[in-house]
Amino acid sequence: MNTPQNTEIEINFVSKREITKLNKDYLKRSGPTDVLSFNINEKLPDGTFYLGDVLICLEVARKQAEKAGHSLEEEIGELAKHGVKHLLGWDHP
Repeated sequence: MNTPQNTEIEINFVSKREITKLNKDYLKRSGPTDVLSFNINEKLPDGTFYLGDVLICLEVARKQAEKAGHSLEEEIGELAKHGVKHLLGWDHP
């Protein structure tokens, strides 16, 4: 993807309830997930390109960090990176 120089993304932390609902509504999958990405791909009035939103469920991230034996901060970093890769066009093999 050829991303414009002045590009914005938004990263939000959401509840387990909210991510479960979004996972069902948009991906038709039941249960919570750790991260979801939503492409917006829109030029804003100020000329900034808005790439999209990354939503991270802290409750799921916390459990994954504990299971993996690393910090919540490290888990959030990995999930944010994963979500941004999806905004840039990457998909699971």
